[in-house]
Amino acid sequence: MAIARNRKEVEAEIIEHLGIIPGFMKGIPEEYLDFEWELFKSLQLGETLIPNKYKELMGIALHSETKCRYCTLFHTETAKLFGATDAEIQEAVHYAKMSLGWSAYLNGMQADYDEFAGELKQIGNYVKENMAQHAH
Repeated sequence: MAIARNRKEVEAEIIEHLGIIPGFMKGIPEEYLDFEWELFKSLQLGETLIPNKYKELMGIALHSETKCRYCTLFHTETAKLFGATDAEIQEAVHYAKMSLGWSAYLNGMQADYDEFAGELKQIGNYVKENMAQHAH
């Protein structure tokens, strides 16, 4: 395992990227700070397979369900920094609401999972075939 940088070194880099050391990072024990910062920097701020705006919209949708007001605020403001519009944010939340509603219904009704999976496969095949036909 790599030797972690000390708090002073990590905090200097945090300030370089964020302008301040956020309070939620100040309390991280020194032995974890370098690891947590590197993870935050690469997944939260870095370019990954999923564009940052879309990661943040996912974060808004996710935390609209977890009801974490800190995370909801964080991801909303960060989504805006990465170019999300108010309409996109609203769509992400409406999508979460709709998806969670179906989840509650399917689980509450104890729908047969294997039947659901089979139907989903049928629907996927049908949609793919129709998309291919309309493309020509």
